[in-house]
Amino acid sequence: MSANVLRDHYLCPQSYILDIPFDADQVIDNLRMERYASTKPGSSLCHQIARKIYYGLRPLMGVGIRKHIQRAYLNGWKDLTFPHWPVDRTVESILESLVMLSIETGSLKAMPFAWFWPWGSSGCLIMTHDIETATGRDFAPKLADIDASFGFTPSFQVVPEERYEVTEDFLDSLRARRCEINLHGLNHDDRLFENRQAFRHRAAKINGYARRYGAAGFRSPVLYRVLDWFDEFDFSYDMSVPNCGHLDPQRGGCCTVMPYFIGNILELPLTMSQDYSIFHFLRQHSIDLWKRQIDLVLEKHGLISFNVHPDYIIEEPYLSLYHKLLEHLARVREERNVWSAFPNQVNQWWRERRNRPEVNARARIEKGRLVYEIAGSADLGLRSAEWQTFAQHAA
Repeated sequence: MSANVLRDHYLCPQSYILDIPFDADQVIDNLRMERYASTKPGSSLCHQIARKIYYGLRPLMGVGIRKHIQRAYLNGWKDLTFPHWPVDRTVESILESLVMLSIETGSLKAMPFAWFWPWGSSGCLIMTHDIETATGRDFAPKLADIDASFGFTPSFQVVPEERYEVTEDFLDSLRARRCEINLHGLNHDDRLFENRQAFRHRAAKINGYARRYGAAGFRSPVLYRVLDWFDEFDFSYDMSVPNCGHLDPQRGGCCTVMPYFIGNILELPLTMSQDYSIFHFLRQHSIDLWKRQIDLVLEKHGLISFNVHPDYIIEEPYLSLYHKLLEHLARVREERNVWSAFPNQVNQWWRERRNRPEVNARARIEKGRLVYEIAGSADLGLRSAEWQTFAQHAA
């Protein structure tokens, strides 16, 4: 069997793809689509009843009450062995093993491919903010200014119905700051994926709001999701799938730190733990977990994807911790050559890379592990004449 997923991920010449005795496409698709996970939203009657009670009372409960309920609900998360915490890179490990097999079996020096990010960047970073309440909405312009002071331009995901009023003046205030605007469900309840018929009705309304706001992207409330239903959406990209969902009500995770397609929708997985989980569930008042996750993602040249809620970082010490995070991200961006982008820029780049791939990198084996080299990178010791010869051979 041919590992088409290898070609689709690396965009390497077909002649370099190895025939293997198992279906690697199915293995990776099962991980990315979370088909290994046994739980889905509303999968049991008890779960449905508990969720209805919780979301019915949620508007009356402050963070101090909710966090105790959520800790009880997520009790035992440390005992979960898969996906791997705090970042799962199983898909990347499988793909790298297939590349090494292809090189070794074919007696090749290296495998040419199209590098993952523009300008030879070592990875990519996006900052996103889901707005859950009127308080968060009112703080959003100031948060955008804070991001801008560190050189970051975020996206904001808005709830179009019930939670708060979404006015044109508010949206224009974000657009004036060059921020992207995306959809965050319909009304932020727990019923978006309750059943397929109701989902179709709600998806049609969500699509209408997306056209009205000029939104290309989507994130589901609470990261509830049924990926096989996403064909009802008109969005170009989605950000609803966690890399490792141990701290989310719907567990699972896509086990990859790279974008991937669900039909024609590009999935930008959430690779960083959310602020609420770190501050109120794990009760950590530091950015140490985020720093560790950033390092793990960049080891695989992946997407550093944040969701920080304006609703939960207004007060101290959380706002100061967010400043520390932005300071760290600014250093990482400069010192490690990370591409800082809008979500839709990543979406457009990934589609352009797929439609018009440029072979500008190669993978080779060094001391038993896979290493990458990018054309024209002096740091990697590539001589221009050597690269031209290699690239002509690959073509």
